[in-house]
Amino acid sequence: MRAMVYRGPYKVRVEEKDVPPIEHPNDAIVKVSLAAICGSDLHLYHGLMPDTRVGMTFGHEFVGTVHEVGSSVRNLKPGDRVMVPFNIYCGSCFFCARGLYSNCHNVNPNATAVGGIYGYSHTSGGYDGGQAEYVRVPFADVGPAPIPDWMAEEDAVLLTDALATGYFGAQLGDIVEGDVVVVFGAGPVGLYAAKSAWLMGAGRVIVIDHLEYRLAKAREFAHAETYNFVEYDDIVVHLKKITGHLGADVAIDAVGAEADGNLLQHVTAAKLKLQGGSPIALNWAIDGVRKGGTISVMGAYGPIFSAVKFGDAMNKGLTLRMNQAPVKRQWPRLFEHVRNGYLKPSDIVTHRVPLEHIAEAYHMFSAKLDGCIKPLIVPSAG
Repeated sequence: MRAMVYRGPYKVRVEEKDVPPIEHPNDAIVKVSLAAICGSDLHLYHGLMPDTRVGMTFGHEFVGTVHEVGSSVRNLKPGDRVMVPFNIYCGSCFFCARGLYSNCHNVNPNATAVGGIYGYSHTSGGYDGGQAEYVRVPFADVGPAPIPDWMAEEDAVLLTDALATGYFGAQLGDIVEGDVVVVFGAGPVGLYAAKSAWLMGAGRVIVIDHLEYRLAKAREFAHAETYNFVEYDDIVVHLKKITGHLGADVAIDAVGAEADGNLLQHVTAAKLKLQGGSPIALNWAIDGVRKGGTISVMGAYGPIFSAVKFGDAMNKGLTLRMNQAPVKRQWPRLFEHVRNGYLKPSDIVTHRVPLEHIAEAYHMFSAKLDGCIKPLIVPSAG
C-alpha cells in the first residue's frame, strides 16, 4: 500500500509499506477512504514530540471501509463504512468504564497519562495512523462505529477528532446561559469550540487569533466576535475593556494544537505567540478570564519550558479543566446536532489533497499558505 512516512523534522513522503495484518483477534483492517491532517500533527512534523520515529505513518482522523476483521470481532464485518475515533481504548479498564476513553490503561505501555492514539509517536503507543491506504484498528468492537447513512464522509471524518474535541472543550468550560466565552485560536478546534459554545447557551463568543483568514472563518462559521492580537499592545487589557473590566466567564485554549518554531524559540518563548510549546495562550487565558472563571485547555501541548502563571490562577480562584477528548462519548449528541443542521463539520474544509501530494499538504498547512484551515487527504486505494 501507499502510506505517508515520517523521515525527520519537516520531512514526510509517500512510500510503499506492507498492508497491515491482523495482529490480534479483536483487530480490524480498514481501507481508508478519507483522512485529515490535524494541527496536532504539526508537533510531529516539526520534530517537537518525543519519540517520533522515522518510518512512522501519521494520521488520527480517518474514515473508511472494513477490509478484514479478526476472529473475535462481532460488531463489524467487511464492507461496513466506519468512522474511527482517534482514541485507541480497550473499553473495559477502570478509566474506560468511566467514559475516560482517552486515558485507557491498557493500550499504551509508554505512558501512564494518555491512552493510545493513531499515528502519534511512540509516546502514544506507537500505532501507525490513517494517512495511508489501509490501517490496523485494534479493539474493533469498541472504537469504530458505522457511519450513519445520512452522514457525508467529509462530515464523519471531522467527528473523529476536531469537532469532538472542540465540542468537548466547550463542555469543559461549564458554560451557563449568557456567559461570555473567549476562544484563543481560530484553527479547526477553536472554530468548533466557538460554534459549540452557542449550543451550550453562551451569550457572547469572542475568538482571538493573528491570521485574518482564520478570523474571517470564525465570523462566518461560528458567528463570533473576533480580534487580531497583533493589532493590540496587550490583548488581555483589550479583553478586559470589552468585558466590563471583569474578563470573560470562560476561556478556551485551543492553541496548543498548533506547533511552530525551533527548539531555541520554544525554550526561550521569545518569538512564540499562540503557538504550541509556549504557554503564552494559556497565560492569556489565565489573565483574561474573570475571577472565579473557568479555563478549558484543548491544546495538545508538547514540552513547555517557560512558566505557566499557576499562582495567578490559584489566587483568582479559577477552575482549570483539560483532557484529550473521549471522542465516542461525544458522538450521540453531535450526531443529533449534525442531523438537525446545527453543525455542518465540513464547512471548515479548505483543501482536498491526494495522498501522493501529502508532503505539499503538510507544508501548506504548516506555513499557513493558501488560506488553509483544514486539509483532507484522499487515498487512492484500488
